Parts: sequence; structure tokens; C-alpha cells
Amino acid sequence: MTNPLIAPEVDAQAFKTAIRSEWDRAAPGWNGHAPQIRQWLDRATEAMLEMAGVTTGARVLDVAAGAGDQTLDVARRVGPDGFVLATDLSPVILALAQDNARRAGYANVQTEVSDGEKLPVDSASFDAVVCRLGLMFFPNPLEGLREMHRALKPGGGACTLVFGRPERNPCVTTLMSTAMKHAGLAPRDPFQPGTLLSLGRPGLIDGLFKEAGFTEVATTTIDAPFKLPSARHYLDFVRASASPVRQILGRLDDSAAAAAWAEMEERLAAFNTPSGWEGPNELLLTAGRRSQ
Repeated sequence: MTNPLIAPEVDAQAFKTAIRSEWDRAAPGWNGHAPQIRQWLDRATEAMLEMAGVTTGARVLDVAAGAGDQTLDVARRVGPDGFVLATDLSPVILALAQDNARRAGYANVQTEVSDGEKLPVDSASFDAVVCRLGLMFFPNPLEGLREMHRALKPGGGACTLVFGRPERNPCVTTLMSTAMKHAGLAPRDPFQPGTLLSLGRPGLIDGLFKEAGFTEVATTTIDAPFKLPSARHYLDFVRASASPVRQILGRLDDSAAAAAWAEMEERLAAFNTPSGWEGPNELLLTAGRRSQ
């Protein structure tokens, strides 16, 4: 059966290859911004671990772990008697996650490169599963959730963190609309599969969790403003990540791309405050359980 969340013109394998390549290139920059990311997502990450039921001694699967900032939080929570497996499509960023865990002294962390829609784990082998800002990039998020459900032991919990509604994420929409305009491209559907806001439609992710087999499904909305000294610092972060904005502007010559970045900075200055820059973000925490 064709998944309605996948646009028919999207070749899922080609999409994954492109995503892997982008994150391989962006890995050092993303890892270099770890302190800013930690400050931005600290409250949301703690809520995610709580909602997934990450406790002392648990076996936890961290899907689309990236450079592993939240993996370290999981490792601390489960303690030396627990275990964390961090997976990601990008081998380059996952190598950084392993190194970060080693440097932090967590011997209970392992990493494995894998497609989140086809996890290399035994069924019913984990007490909890988390996925922070990764599921929205899956071309088939339902398949990813089915794999998370399969990996859980009966009674185990999962929690994902994704971006919410477009109107509540004006930084993302400003970046995309400005980039598309300067590239001469038509406005993009904000809910297009595999994009930052693809799972932000109200009720969508709850339905996917239930279709994947989860029970006790609930979504919590959380405001997570990104606080930085200026809009320019935010754009430095965007340039260092595997943002679709980089891909769009990469087609332009240097002067045209510079004009686009300058307009973004000007528009994002609307979020200046007396104490610095504060970009609004709405995130969705969705939790579910595998029934006993």
C-alpha cells in the first residue's frame, strides 16, 4: 500500500542518500554547536526522557541520535547498569557521538549506523526508545514508528520530539520562504514529507503512533525559544547544520546567496530583545507505550 505521507515523486532511497550526505558534511558544524543546542533543547530533552520512561538500569534505543547530545543525558540517567544504543543514518556524525560518549566517560553507550526505518535490533529488546528531532526527516515516519514499537519490550515506552505548527515556528518558515524566493522557486508545502515541519499538523503524529501499534498515546506541546546573542549567530548555526536552506542557496552564485542570507538576518531581527535574540520554536513531544 502506498503511504499517503510520501509524495509520489519522492524516491525514498535517493532521499535517504541525500540526507546521509548532508549530515556527513554538516556533522562537525553541528557538533561544534553542541553547547547552544543543549541550552536550546535542555527542557524538552528532559521531558522526552521522562515521558519515554528512561530510568536507572534501563536499556534505551536512541534513534537518529546525531552527535549524541541527548545520548549523554540518557547514559547518565540509566547509569552504569543501563545501556544505550545510539543509531543514525550518518556514519560521520555517529562517530562524533561515540567520541563524545567516550570523552564523557560513559562506557554504557554503543553506536550503530542504521536506517531508522529498518533498525538492526532484536524485537522486544529495549525498555525505552527516544528520537529527538529526527522523525520528521524520515520519508516514511510510520515505518520508523513501527520499528520503534517492534524494538520495545511489552510495557516499554517511546517518545519523539519534532517541530510543531508552521505558524508557531516563524524562524523556520522565514528561512524557507526567503530561500525559496531568492532561488526563484514556488513556495513549498510546509508539511512536505521529510522536511522540518512535516509532522507539525495537529493530530498527525498521534495518529501515526496509534497506527504503529502504540497505546496510551499523548502529545505535549512545548515552547523552546532559541536564545542567542543575535540573529547572525542563529544563521551561523543554520549554516553549520544540514538545513534545507543550505541546499537551496547552494544553487545560487555567491552574491545571490549573500543577498538571501542578508534578508534572512534582517527579517529575523524581529526577534531581538533587550537581552539578545530569542527565536520562537514550538516542539511536539509524543509518547506511547507497547502494550503488555
